[in-house]
Amino acid sequence: MTEEPGTTSWADLALTHAPALLRLAVMLTGTRFEAEDLVQTTLMRAGRHSDRIARMDAPAAYLRRMLLNEHASRGRRLGRRVHELATAVPETYAAGDLPQDAVEHRDEAWRWLATLSPRQRAVLVLRYYEDLPDHDIADLLGVPESTVRSHAHRALGALRHRLSEGATR
Repeated sequence: MTEEPGTTSWADLALTHAPALLRLAVMLTGTRFEAEDLVQTTLMRAGRHSDRIARMDAPAAYLRRMLLNEHASRGRRLGRRVHELATAVPETYAAGDLPQDAVEHRDEAWRWLATLSPRQRAVLVLRYYEDLPDHDIADLLGVPESTVRSHAHRALGALRHRLSEGATR
């Protein structure tokens, strides 16, 4: 492949955006193993159209959307299979010098996030981790803004319910 001036090669593009895609995937899946698999699948599928993606104005946004779509389709393919929840924070997000209580709360939050549907988890991750507004989330997921708000409302409601159950025990 000969490169035009000002374009980026597919390998450079993949290497540049893989770390951000992996961070997002870890937040979506809860485990580094599943996240790496998700990123690898996404990049393999994107590789089929590498020339077109490399010439895009915003290839990172396109790759992020592909990753979100792949994550959602995995959720549909797997149906309601029971997943083993991550019991610890992935190594990428190791505690370092955080107090033990903060680590335990973060671990618990990971387990709660893993109980949500893939779309609900994606909405919360994009809203609170990626700090995106609802209209950008809607564009990424290919749904109306009202659906984003609905997913967020239901997800937060489910998390509140689990929190109140834990408080009464």
